[in-house]
Amino acid sequence: MKKSYAMEVDCANCANKMEVAAAKVPGVANVSINFFAQKMTVEFSEGAQPARVMPQILKVCQKVERNCTIDF
Repeated sequence: MKKSYAMEVDCANCANKMEVAAAKVPGVANVSINFFAQKMTVEFSEGAQPARVMPQILKVCQKVERNCTIDF
């Protein structure tokens, strides 16, 4: 399952770091962040529940940029 989320990130370099960190979250098959569109696209692993995975993604993204937000 693939879903897109609006997000707010202040720096393109931080967006790249978030993409790498989010890809390591269990339940994530693939992730991409478009800094200019302020959009994150997540492909979830089979059987993963987005409602459980997204808070973990937000947590690792906020380690990179404290005030990052993801609308999920």
